[in-house]
Amino acid sequence: MNIVVCVKYVPDATADRQFESDKTVDRVGVDGLLSELDEYAVEQALQIKEKAGDGVEVTALCVGPDKAVDAVRKALQMGADKGVHVVDDAIAGSDAVATSLVLAKAVEKIGPADLVMCGMASTDGAMSVVPAMLAERLGLPQVTQASVVETQGDQVRIKRDGDSATEVIGGTMPLVLSVTDQSGEARYPSFKGIMAAKKKPLETLSLSDLGVDASEVGLEAAWTAVEETTARPPRTAGEIVKDEDGSGAKALADFLASKKFI
Repeated sequence: MNIVVCVKYVPDATADRQFESDKTVDRVGVDGLLSELDEYAVEQALQIKEKAGDGVEVTALCVGPDKAVDAVRKALQMGADKGVHVVDDAIAGSDAVATSLVLAKAVEKIGPADLVMCGMASTDGAMSVVPAMLAERLGLPQVTQASVVETQGDQVRIKRDGDSATEVIGGTMPLVLSVTDQSGEARYPSFKGIMAAKKKPLETLSLSDLGVDASEVGLEAAWTAVEETTARPPRTAGEIVKDEDGSGAKALADFLASKKFI
């Protein structure tokens, strides 16, 4: 069984994130890491491998700038068998449509995949549409937003938790599978895993390697555009509500109501 896990290198949420002059996110001048939501996909892929035994190979696939290779390395440290990093200057500014194109071509380049796995969303874009777009481009069925994943042979069954009900959905491989942050805590790389990752194969591909024309990706090909950005205002000193005469509760309630919190 071949499993390809799509992982994304995203700006660290705790860092001081900025926009470039073209209003795209600065992914070079800020610390980045493997998207936390994609770690759950890596974890589920590794659990499938562990349950199935020998004959399962997990490949971590990432599209991004040079530093994005760190996301692939993290997946290798967790236990993935090999990594593929697609890097090309023309990709900068790509939207979900173009990203799904590059991912689909990379999956086809890697070879027949029984499972293509993704997180529920990226922590920077949070669109949750790439798995569906990827399934369409690959011509595969999709089972998405899984909180529980079970496999037996070529069968996959998931539980999807909605606002009012839980669905049980089944599918036959090959298919595209995305998992939520309720699917199980992702493992931390062990020292042994970190050392072993240094010897695992990591391939770098360009758009030309995938047969993708530069005009199909990048900011100019994007279907959406950011028109304006505004810097976050500085934090104010705040307001202290005193309760010297028993009126503090009312003052607090009035304050919350004025801010439309209640």
